[in-house]
Amino acid sequence: MTLDACAELVARGDPDRFATVMAAPVPARARLLPLYAFNLEVARAPWMTEEPLIAEMRLQWWADMAEEMGQGGTRAHEVVGPLAALVQERDLPVQLLSGIVEARRADIYGDRPSTEAFDAYIDQTAGNLMWLSALALGAGPQMEARVRDVGWAQGVASLLQAVPELEARGHAPLPDDDIPALAERALRRLGGSRPSRAVAPALWPAWQAQGLLHLARREPERVRSGRLSLPEFRKRGSLLLRAFLG
Repeated sequence: MTLDACAELVARGDPDRFATVMAAPVPARARLLPLYAFNLEVARAPWMTEEPLIAEMRLQWWADMAEEMGQGGTRAHEVVGPLAALVQERDLPVQLLSGIVEARRADIYGDRPSTEAFDAYIDQTAGNLMWLSALALGAGPQMEARVRDVGWAQGVASLLQAVPELEARGHAPLPDDDIPALAERALRRLGGSRPSRAVAPALWPAWQAQGLLHLARREPERVRSGRLSLPEFRKRGSLLLRAFLG
């Protein structure tokens, strides 16, 4: 089983993240693509139906797959197969995969979260994914707090971009309306030391986070109007610089 299906899924469904994979060294791509494909499939599971019970069943299937991987099992599935091989090869903690699935259950219902629930949701989705990616590239345990901080900031920036669509679907994704304060919290977590060059590609999905968060803090009206984005040349230039500098 090859990685081609995972690459196609990510390229089509998450092009910005796919760009970070293609900027990474070839060996890193083989470790990142199964994780990103898994994340994409789980993230969109709640949105593929308007029936909460069916959405719960879709997420439960992925929860069951994570449990099987933890027991050394696999399936002939375009994402599960490569991911199970990666889990076994790199001894990845499957409870982090399960945590991503469980956190996504909140997307089925879309109730306004408390600040504590919101923080946990971002950490269990974006934080878990970035830490799994770093572990797959060889990160040591001393790096977890730093990687999770970057993942949290990236998750907030991405969610702020999605606010108009989520609200149009009847969801209340933010704990309150103080967007500048949320952006400021995320910016504080984003700053810090750099990871090793080998692990750096795991953090590259946060390449736009600083610019987006500064923009949201300065012009919060961009969030709900769907105008929270960076110029294309700035986006690509920032990624190329990260790839060059490691």
